[in-house]
Amino acid sequence: MADGERRTYAYIVVGCGGVGSAALYWLAKRAGKDVLGLEQFKLGHDNGGSQDHSRIIRLAYHDDMYTKLTPDTYKAWEEVEKEAGVQLVYKTGGVNWAKKAEMGHLIDKYAVAMDANNIRYQRLTGSELHAKFPQFETSDEYTAIYEPMAGLVDAAMGNAVHVQLARAHGATVIENCPVQRIEKISDGWIKVYSPKGMFVCRKLIVSAGAWINHVLGSIGLHIPVYVTQEQVTYFATPHIKEFTKENYPIWIYHSEKYDFYGLPIHGNSGSKIGIDAGGPVVTADSRNFNPDPVREQACIDHLKKTIPRSLGPLMYTKTCLYTMPPDRHFIVDTCGKRVKGYDDVILCCGAGHCYKFASLLGRILSEMAIDGETRYDVSKFNIDRPALTEPGWKPQLFMGTGGKVPTKDSKL
Repeated sequence: MADGERRTYAYIVVGCGGVGSAALYWLAKRAGKDVLGLEQFKLGHDNGGSQDHSRIIRLAYHDDMYTKLTPDTYKAWEEVEKEAGVQLVYKTGGVNWAKKAEMGHLIDKYAVAMDANNIRYQRLTGSELHAKFPQFETSDEYTAIYEPMAGLVDAAMGNAVHVQLARAHGATVIENCPVQRIEKISDGWIKVYSPKGMFVCRKLIVSAGAWINHVLGSIGLHIPVYVTQEQVTYFATPHIKEFTKENYPIWIYHSEKYDFYGLPIHGNSGSKIGIDAGGPVVTADSRNFNPDPVREQACIDHLKKTIPRSLGPLMYTKTCLYTMPPDRHFIVDTCGKRVKGYDDVILCCGAGHCYKFASLLGRILSEMAIDGETRYDVSKFNIDRPALTEPGWKPQLFMGTGGKVPTKDSKL
């Protein structure tokens, strides 16, 4: 950015991944040229968590705090699609399943949360699941929920569309511009320092993923999160037609050790599988991009038992980062609750499962910045809850993890 160019904005967004790009878009729709986005890497990079061809979207969730929001996630994406003229969401249907004797109680919990929010679903035995989708070789030792509205979101395309539409509305976006520190000054403005100079704003949104504490540390705030290195694997199945979006649903399989998930072919010719929150704890600086052969083999073993025709030559395994509070719930709140004078700094952490919500969370953050409040109930995602304030709070990863997580005595 050349000297003399604009330095003062009403709103600045730090981090332009899934949530940050969405916040840019929804802010720019209302505030136009008063919006600036700062991205520490090149736009579209694969260093963080909001990347790759496809992410799951679904109404089904294990907790009412999410199921009451999930219908609005679709509405937010639909508005973006309508303005862009580009399809981002593909409704393939979705399956949550498990062995009844192992995690059947979790499938029951999904059903309770969906019933409470009038979300349509179909309860299936393992044999009924096989009859509906012959790709699943499941007997009645399994139990399942089928949700017709579930599907996938094109994550890379979603981020790009959010940024391009934000620019169309007048927003400025600067890439390769890491934020070094932030500072509140006496007249209420917020200074944002970067290698490309200092910027000033009235409201700041921090959606920095694994770099959350790199940014907030300068105001004396530390959020207890842990970062894990996750991965997904693509297989070149010879049975391509069986695993297209028209014929194969997204799915999540719950077991006592791993939560596996899979998606149909999209963006390349391979079927996709991953393990949710199964990777080792790292930092944004210490992570690497090397696939873990143990988790690759776990995915192969699971598919051999349950969806064998999805297998083929291993195309590649791609890594990403999850950034998760100890209770693995979102954080959507103002920093002023923890640091006096910083009510105008708004924080969002997606807890490693937010991409389906990305556009809606961007809308929520824009309302909090412009209106001072949001129409959506995000009260349980507060920054001053016990999981974030009590030292030694024991991690409770509802969705399960096969990786190493902090214990009560670990430093987060």
